[in-house]
Amino acid sequence: MYEIDWKNKAAKQLAKIGDKDTRDEIFNTAETLCYYPDVRHIKKLTKHKYPYRLKVGRYRVFFEVSNTVKIIHIEEVKKRDDRTY
Repeated sequence: MYEIDWKNKAAKQLAKIGDKDTRDEIFNTAETLCYYPDVRHIKKLTKHKYPYRLKVGRYRVFFEVSNTVKIIHIEEVKKRDDRTY
């Protein structure tokens, strides 16, 4: 199992989401990344700042994986729009 590490930027972005149910859904879904790579809705990105994204409804959770120490660094949480990718 992988350890989940929420970066400050991602935690602040998550906290700014107004709807508590959406915020809880994003947090709970992101916590399932501890079972990486056996998680649904993950996509490897090309030509993007972060190598992976997790889709949670209208939001995207961008993250990096460190396989040597089994840590997933959650970098950003963004609402899906024209500028997300």
